Amino acid sequence: MTSKTLHGTCRYHPIPASTKWAFTTRRVNRADLFGVTTAFETATPGDLMLGQVTAIGQHKRIQLSSGRYSESYIGDIAVMVVGDRYAPDQFEGFAQIDETGADMIAAGGIVGKAVASHGMMERPTRLKPLGLLTNENGDVINISSYGLMPREIPDDVYVFGVFGTSMNAGKTTTAASFAHGLKRAGYQVAGVKATGTGAFGDYNAFLDAGVPALDFTDAGMPTTYKMPMKRIEEGFRTLVGAAADRGAQMVVVEIADGVFQNETASILKGSSIIDRMNAVLFAAPDALSAAGGVETLRKHGLTPLAVSGTVTNSPLALREAEAATGVPFMSKNDLRDPRLVREMVESCLPGSTERLARAA
Repeated sequence: MTSKTLHGTCRYHPIPASTKWAFTTRRVNRADLFGVTTAFETATPGDLMLGQVTAIGQHKRIQLSSGRYSESYIGDIAVMVVGDRYAPDQFEGFAQIDETGADMIAAGGIVGKAVASHGMMERPTRLKPLGLLTNENGDVINISSYGLMPREIPDDVYVFGVFGTSMNAGKTTTAASFAHGLKRAGYQVAGVKATGTGAFGDYNAFLDAGVPALDFTDAGMPTTYKMPMKRIEEGFRTLVGAAADRGAQMVVVEIADGVFQNETASILKGSSIIDRMNAVLFAAPDALSAAGGVETLRKHGLTPLAVSGTVTNSPLALREAEAATGVPFMSKNDLRDPRLVREMVESCLPGSTERLARAA
């Protein structure tokens, strides 16, 4: 990141001990905090904003850096991160801060300007911006300064991508279940969320499944919406490379949103991300979307190892989808079965069991 030294930055008295630090700030060294600036027009994705809750709307809780939820109250002081958001089931928002108020557009602590919302959403929770946080040099503190050092992915690491039709299709459950099944099958596994909006739900799902997790905020991005593809690709390499450095033989990578979302579509169309994936899985909510999603993947030269997601909750929908796609369907319990997972991995990566056993 190019630092922004701002005139008029003032030394800020220690913020209250009760200040709520959002999940997206979790890598920040709080000892770097020196002052604030009210030059909100300079805000860019990743900048830290100190704000006070003035109205509680859709997001009634904030995800804390400690990994738990905190109920929000009028008057709360919080440190959140400026960012863009793309969420068809919630908000679209831009990384813009107005001194008269800012919108909380994601529970993980993303603030900006909401420009569109799903019809079922309440108004965004609002905050009064108190300032962008700065360091002793007067530079606005940005989470990009705390990201992992760039890494490359070793050739002997297997990477599995998980795509889906949309939000709430079951991608996270698919990814975490598959990672858990791989672990039970005897592999060293890690989970990575490579794109999306900073929040701890997907991150914690991998941890709950018993595998270490990393996400794009570890690579210094608050969200990946509107990020250049080169930056997203660099983040992918760093996250998977870091997982490999920590011992992972197989890495399950979840890609956010649906196959038509801009960044996801660009990944599928042609990127170093899709080129480095050894195989993919797909998540869908119903038979028609499963058929459409599989057809979309095939247009990009990909056939998923299996389809999962909420469609597998319905035996009738499952029967329809299997007939329409000709692709195996696996429920979350199937993906957690070490025997079934080992067979699936061997079907696409012959000799992987022996190879990884030697590596161990």
